[in-house]
Amino acid sequence: MSTSEARGRVRAFVTVSLDGYVTGPDDHAGQGLGVGGERLHHWVMGGPWTYDSPREPGAGMTDEDRAYFDEMLAGTGAALCGRGMYDSAGAWGGRNPFQAPLVVLTHRTADQPDPSAGFLMVDGFGEALAAARRTAGDGAVVIGGGADVIRQALAAGVVDELGLSTAPVILGAGKRLFEGFDRDVDLEIRAVHHSRYAVHVRYAVGRRTSGTD
Repeated sequence: MSTSEARGRVRAFVTVSLDGYVTGPDDHAGQGLGVGGERLHHWVMGGPWTYDSPREPGAGMTDEDRAYFDEMLAGTGAALCGRGMYDSAGAWGGRNPFQAPLVVLTHRTADQPDPSAGFLMVDGFGEALAAARRTAGDGAVVIGGGADVIRQALAAGVVDELGLSTAPVILGAGKRLFEGFDRDVDLEIRAVHHSRYAVHVRYAVGRRTSGTD
C-alpha cells in the first residue's frame, strides 16, 4: 500500500481464540496474554513459545503470516493502544514494538516516559486518536488493542479496516473482544491469509454504528 493510499486511514487488528477471547484468564505484566494465551500469538512468534522462553516477535513468521502482518502495518505513521495492553506487556521493556510512535490511551498521563522511548500517554479516546492522527501525518493510524480500545474505535465509527486473526484454540475464559458490544457494523471481506497458526481476515468496515435496542 502506498503512502497516499494509507493517508488518514485507521486500521485495527487483533488476534482471538475460536471462542472470541483476546487473552486467557489472569493476564498481567509478564503474562500479557493470560494463562494459555501464548497460543494466540504462535503466528506472531513463528511457532510455540512460553513466557519463560519468549521468541523475537516476527522473526520466524511463516510467509502467509508475514504477508498479512506487512499488509496491516503498511504505511503506518502512528500506533494506538490501551493502558491495559501497555501494562500487561510490561511496557515492552521500555521499547516501542511498533516502527512508529505509539500513543497509549490512559487516565494516568503523569506516567509519561521519556519521549525518546516512543510512547505518548493521552487521556480520552477522542484525544488519543487525534494525537495519533497528528503524529501519523500522511500515514495510517494502527490500533493494536486491547479489546476495549478496539470496541471504542468501532463504536465511534472511525475504523476503516479491521484485521481479525483467529488462532486454532478454545480458551474458555479470559477477555472477550466483543464483550458488551451492542453496535451494528457492516463488514466486507477484503483478503484472507492462513497458516497452521491462524486464519487472518481483513475486513473493510462500514459506517453503520447505531446501538441496538
